Amino acid sequence: MNEEWKEYPSLASVKALPDHQLLCSFHKGEQRCYDFRPHLALPMFQLLKESAYFRAVQTDPHGLGAVWNDDMDIAASELWLKGVPLEVPFAALAATNH
Repeated sequence: MNEEWKEYPSLASVKALPDHQLLCSFHKGEQRCYDFRPHLALPMFQLLKESAYFRAVQTDPHGLGAVWNDDMDIAASELWLKGVPLEVPFAALAATNH
């Protein structure tokens, strides 16, 4: 593995949220919300405009990113660097909104 990748935590889990947002949980225990909408203009991500396909996101088995299929993925480093850190864990936010 490239040494610079070790600076970023690996992705523990990813969940699709409304409005093409990704809830990313990292192995260091932090959560970040990533806005995927800018990527929808790229030809390779056109299928993800459909929310059913977008919701099919999975975590790479090695924690290297979020994947939809062999042709559509996004690196954990991108999710980490450009994701917005959540001060309150998402589960706690969801519990207070009932």
